Amino acid sequence: MSSSAPRTVAVIGEALVDIVDGMAHPGGSPMNVAVGLARLGEPVTLHTLLGADAHGDLIRAHLDESAVTVGNLSDGDGATWAATAELAGDGSATYRFRMDGTIPVPALAGLRAVHTGSIGALRAAEAGSVLAAFSAADASTLRSLDPNIRADVMGEGARERAEQLAAQCHVVKLSDEDAAWLYPGESLEDVLARIAALGPRFVVATRGGEGCLALVDGVLSERPATPVVVADTIGAGDAFMSGLLFGLLRDDADRAIVEGAALSAERIARALATASASASVAVSRTGANPPRPAELADALARMDSGSDDAGLRRAAASPVRD
Repeated sequence: MSSSAPRTVAVIGEALVDIVDGMAHPGGSPMNVAVGLARLGEPVTLHTLLGADAHGDLIRAHLDESAVTVGNLSDGDGATWAATAELAGDGSATYRFRMDGTIPVPALAGLRAVHTGSIGALRAAEAGSVLAAFSAADASTLRSLDPNIRADVMGEGARERAEQLAAQCHVVKLSDEDAAWLYPGESLEDVLARIAALGPRFVVATRGGEGCLALVDGVLSERPATPVVVADTIGAGDAFMSGLLFGLLRDDADRAIVEGAALSAERIARALATASASASVAVSRTGANPPRPAELADALARMDSGSDDAGLRRAAASPVRD
């Protein structure tokens, strides 16, 4: 990384417990991204809402174990948010949510990057504050979004709120399922183009076993998938997101993005390879469990990814959709 640029990353959004088979596990898309980045060595602060209860204590311990700093506005009076996961035979998950209170959103200054997504970004209660904070962020701060649509809890207007926030971002990652909900009947390529037209330079969609598709500065890149033994997909998209951001930061590609400089095919390939490798580790084990540096390095080595345009088509991608 550039030594002159600030290194701190902020993540805004929900931290909750995933309840699977009656057992509580720390989760929430933004929290998973924060943990994924911190495990890979990025200094991360998570701005969220945690109750003074056993579930809140569980999450705090999990964040502490991965060296994630909790924002000083994150202590709440209500119960910690919870999502009950129901697993299908293929390991995919659907969720039922319990949410008390509103996530406080701080001012954003002196940051290398800021990320948000899912309920804490697109629910009406938080969306206005998140949008205002992103709009006022330093011009040098990389801004990213993963809508991670939860239609049953985001309420009416979620698509419009997602578009408004995407317009303030440099990087947007979504799943093919998000794309189908946001723009029914449109091809994935058209959805990527529609989002890119709002302003983001780097737009990428995950497609499960078909890999990922990225549109960067008008150039479409595809990374096919190779078979991965899937334990479950909880947190898979979040591991892809944290891997993508880590790849961009590690390569100083974030500086090129925010400064309007060209991104080489090699940089794009490396970022997507890192994202895919991160997700492949996550889906190989249960729960939202992104990789640590040695695990990511091993996954990248197994992929044997190239650094040229062809590498985008050769290297593996994990079966990620969420």
